[in-house]
Formats: sequence, structure tokens, C-alpha cells
Amino acid sequence: MADKKNRNGEFWELALERAHLGVWDWDLRTGDCFYSAMWSQMLGYGQGELAETSDLWLQLTHPDDRERAVASGERHIAGLTESIETELRLKHKSGHWVWVLDRGGVVERDAEGRPLRLMGVQTDITKQKQAEAQLEQVNVRFRLALAASGTGIWHHDLAARKSYWDQRTREIFGLVAETDEVSQDLWHSYLHPDDRADAERAHLAPLQTQKVVAVQYRIIKRDGEIRHVESLIRLIADAQSSGQILGTVRDITEAKQREQELAHAAHHDALTGLLNRAAFDRLLAEHIATARPLAIFYVDLDYFKALNDFAGHAAGDLALKSVAKRIQGCLLPSVHAARLGGDEFALLVPDCDAAQAERLAGAVLAAVRDADIGSTAASRKLAASIGIAFVADENTAVADALACADDACYAAKAAGRNRFAVFSPETTSGSSGLNAARLAADTVDAMEDGRLKLFGQEIHRLGTPLQESRHVEVLARLAGRNGRLIPPGEFIPAAERFGIASRLDRWIIRTALSLHGPALKSGALTLGFNLSAQTLSDPQLWDFVDAVIDETGAPHAGIGFEITETAAVTNFTAAEQFVRKARERRCRVSLDDFGAGMSSFEYLRRFPVDAIKIDGSFIEHIAESRFDREIVSAISGIARSLGCSVVAERIEEQASLDILRGMGVAFGQGFLLHRPEPLQAIVARASAQAALPAGRRA
Repeated sequence: MADKKNRNGEFWELALERAHLGVWDWDLRTGDCFYSAMWSQMLGYGQGELAETSDLWLQLTHPDDRERAVASGERHIAGLTESIETELRLKHKSGHWVWVLDRGGVVERDAEGRPLRLMGVQTDITKQKQAEAQLEQVNVRFRLALAASGTGIWHHDLAARKSYWDQRTREIFGLVAETDEVSQDLWHSYLHPDDRADAERAHLAPLQTQKVVAVQYRIIKRDGEIRHVESLIRLIADAQSSGQILGTVRDITEAKQREQELAHAAHHDALTGLLNRAAFDRLLAEHIATARPLAIFYVDLDYFKALNDFAGHAAGDLALKSVAKRIQGCLLPSVHAARLGGDEFALLVPDCDAAQAERLAGAVLAAVRDADIGSTAASRKLAASIGIAFVADENTAVADALACADDACYAAKAAGRNRFAVFSPETTSGSSGLNAARLAADTVDAMEDGRLKLFGQEIHRLGTPLQESRHVEVLARLAGRNGRLIPPGEFIPAAERFGIASRLDRWIIRTALSLHGPALKSGALTLGFNLSAQTLSDPQLWDFVDAVIDETGAPHAGIGFEITETAAVTNFTAAEQFVRKARERRCRVSLDDFGAGMSSFEYLRRFPVDAIKIDGSFIEHIAESRFDREIVSAISGIARSLGCSVVAERIEEQASLDILRGMGVAFGQGFLLHRPEPLQAIVARASAQAALPAGRRA
């Protein structure tokens, strides 16, 4: 029996040692407390290094844990708990703290049931507590990320058929509840009828895949508000049950609205809300491809520029918005309206015959006449010329279809305006219509095949040697397929009419800076570029210019831009923003054709430009016309007082040059001073001249 008893004692001692359990034995009668060797070893002490006093464990307990540990023992001794169980920290011999789980209880009582002896074990749980702390850090970051992203968490227990929504999920759905558990069918009651089938199908999809399923759908809150939400869903498998579907939910209503706004902005004109040119072209191509008959209306406002000159751009914008609203008000839902640019509009009318087209044209003409042009322009009038083209051939090109309607519009204008005309081959005129469309298409081809050439015309400082010219206006010349040089007065209006003017301007800028960036960087000369109204309205223009400058090394200060009053009229705000950004980059800006419109001085006041170019109509007869001399003198005086340089255009006679010099006009441009020539020749000459010593440049 003794061997068996010893063997059992050794057995339990070995078991406790292998389990790394420290044993304590507290005799309440004597106050003595025994601690096993493993208990001491757990704290880094050898046999006999610690005095076995009854309060030894309390001396080693962390101050923050003592009260809780003592209370746990006292509650058990008082019979309030079945056992002692608490977590506390004990001080290791090296000075750090060891987390232990303390479990024990009464093992001996007297005849009256009073406790006489307690025993227990303490287990090192430091690694577990460290893991818990690390997990809590992860959970804190996770909860913070969820809070920042506005994401809710939910799960559905498949076996129990119960759903649980966290607080954020309940907030998204507008549910007022104190607990996470919600009824199984609650979610379905929020689904928008049009999205219900797809949303329910997506939430069942995780049962067939281990992948995360993403779904977007709409919900209708109890107050009737419609919100867009997005959920990510996945099945969490469980060997002991059917598992659960875990998901997130996030309110994406604002993002959806921004997405819709951007999509709308990409396809609609910002001022009028009508379709823009690109969207109209795509829609027209789709309708033509169906081979169903349709009518195209080309609507060009009459007297619009006079309205701008008289009442200013604000009145012009008001008129354009009012015209757009009035036109839309007289259209059937099947008709599509667009603003092609400036004061030009277009309509696409499916399944339209001649009688219907005539009635609609009359309604549109009346709508334009009745448009609100504001009190400042009440004495002015506004009307429209409308060209109508019928298309039934699915092989018709969009450009050709629009050209036919545009050509008919020219016929309406020629017949006296405020009327409509229907396209027929007899109405074609010159470079308008189909010829203009083909010319625009040929211009695009010429950018690719080398038939578009860069020319330049020097701007001279009057009274100095012609060799010292340093600024050149960049021009474009189009060589036809037959070799004939097509003047800019033909292909540039065609480019503007058919929406490729911005592409043409970009090609000119990129080509000129790519070829001649080093010359600009050396200071041999500066280049000036004319900008169309379409280019001025391009919100990405400066991104493009800055990128080309980065690529070519051309300095901002070596580049100038010329904007005309006509271009500014079509988008005054865009022109203002363009000038401001140009000034920020130290690019020069000139107002071209100054004085041709009644609003010229208004633009001079609003735009902080570097130079103005007096319209050539005031220059070519300045020697004979006192009126022209007075105008030029007044413009020059005002410009100089504002710190602007003055350039006189179209100087073709020596008498004109002498008069301009006498007036103090500083710069001039025209055939008398320099005829346009290939830009490469001008740059080569300027570079060679700049390289000469100062004394040899004359």
C-alpha cells in the first residue's frame, strides 16, 4: 500500500509539473501556506529562494489586482461562491509580471462546516493575455475603420434562422431597437420593389460559393426615404452547424448621387442641361443604325451676338437657358434636344414626317421668340433659323446628316431668318453643308498624314529693326489631297462647326512646342496660339498644356494665347478662368480682334490681359478714315493706362505704319512687316539671329 501511495504521489507531482501548474495549500488554522516547486519556478525562483509565508502570494501580486484577488477568496470562504477563480498578475524574479489563472477552493472543514484548509492551482496565462491584448488592438482598429467608413456588420444564423444587426446597420436602415437580434424577415421588408429579386438572389449566392459576393440595391426606410446601400456577403462554414452568412452594409447614396451627377455632366451641357455635342452624336449614330426614318433639326439663334454686345454675357446666358427650357417644353418625350455649342441647338425627332416636322418647327420658332431675355435686354429681339434634314439610310454618316440640316439652316438664314427650311441638294452653298463636313473630316486626316502645316507671322516692335522680332503668331495651313493650300477661312470654321476645333488647337500646340521647345527655352522667340471657343471651354485644357510643357521643356513665359471676343462670348466664365490660370503660370494672354464688338472694353476691364490686338478693320483704312484714327488712338490710350501692350493688325501700307508709330502704338502685324511663312523657317532664322553677338544683329 505504501508503494502504491508513493507511486500515486509521484504520479500527481509529475502530472502537475508537466502541466506547468503551480500548487498552493493554505491552512487556515495555522496561517501556513505551502507553495509547490513548480509555483516558484513559474516565477523564476529556485527551491528555497522564497520564504513560504501565508501572504507571500499577496506580496507578489500586482497592486491593481490585490483587492480583486482577496475578494474572490473571501467570497468563497463565506460560502458565496462554489470556488475561487480569478486572474491576477504576479511579479517574476526578473521584474516583469506574469499573468496567472488562480483556481481553488475549500478541501477541509470542521464539524460545524467551517473552512479549515484551502488548496488551488495557478496556471501561467501570460501568452493568452498577450494574444487577447493583440486581438483587442486589432478589434479596436477594425471598429475604428468600420466607424470611419460608416460600415455596418450583420450575420444570419442558418440553423437557428436568426439575424443579428449591429448598431450601425440598424442606423442605416433607420431601425430603432436596443438589441442586435432582429426578425428573420425584417430585411426583406425594406427592399425597393425594383431591386428585391436581385438583392435576395445575391444574398443566397454565398451558399454556392466560397467567394465574397458584392451587391448594390435600394432600400425604402419607414419614413419613405430611398437610400442606396452596398453589401459584401460571405458564408462562414461551421462543422457543427449549417454555418452563418456574414455581411457588411454601407450607405452609398451620396456616392451614387455623385456618380449620377458626373454621368449627367459628361453627357449634358452645363449651362442648359441639354445633351452636349458628343452625346448627341452618339445618340444620332444609334438612331441612324436602326434604319427607321428620323428628322434632324439644326437650330441657330438669330441676333444672339447683338444681344450679348448690348446686354452682356449674363443676359446671353439667361437667354440660352430660357431658349433651352422653352424648346424642351414643346417637345414630345421621344424627341432629344442638344446644345451643339455657342448659340446652336439640335433636335433628333424619330418617326417624323414632313407635316410633323413643319408643326414642330413652328413651335420651336415660337418658343425662341417667347424666351425670357431679361429686363436689361427687353428692347432686343431673339429669333431662330432652323434647318431640317430627313434621314432614312442606315449608312448615312453622322457628320453628313448634321451637315444636311446645317446647310438647310443656312438656307433659312439666307431667306430672311426666323423661319425654317428643309434640306434638298439645291440648297447646298459653297463650303457649308456636306462640303464643310467633309472638310472637317479631312482636317482630322491631315493631322495624321502630314498635310496640316504650321506657319507663323511675326509681330514686330515698331521703330526697331525687323530682325529683332521675337514674337510669332502660330498659324495652320491645310494642304488638300490635290495639293492645293486651303485657307484657314475655310477649314477652321468647318472645324468649329463640326466640333473638332479643340482637337485642332491641341494638335497645333503640341506640334509647335514639340518641334520648337528648345528655341523657346533659349529665348530666341516666343509663340502665340489662337484658341477657339471650344478650346476655351475645355476644363482639361491646362492639364494638357502643362503636360506638353513638361514633355518638351518649353517655358510657360515663352508661350502666349490669343482669345477673341467671339470665343469669350460663348463662355464668359470659362474665359475668365482661362485668363486667371494663364497669369498664374506667367503665360501671356492677348485679346484678339479688339474693338470689333460692343463688349470689347467690358472684356478689357474683366480680363487682366498682357496685350490687345486692335481689329484689322480699324487699321487697313486708317490713313483715310478720321473715325478709325480716333478709335485706334482711344484704344491705345486706354490700353497703355492699364499696362497692356497694343498690337495693330493688318498693316499693309507704309502710310498706316507711319500713323500708328506717331500714335505710339508699340507693336504691329501685317503683310507690310511680314508675310506668313513656314514656322520652321522663322524659328531657324530667329535662333541664328539670337546666337549672333549683339553688335552684328542689325
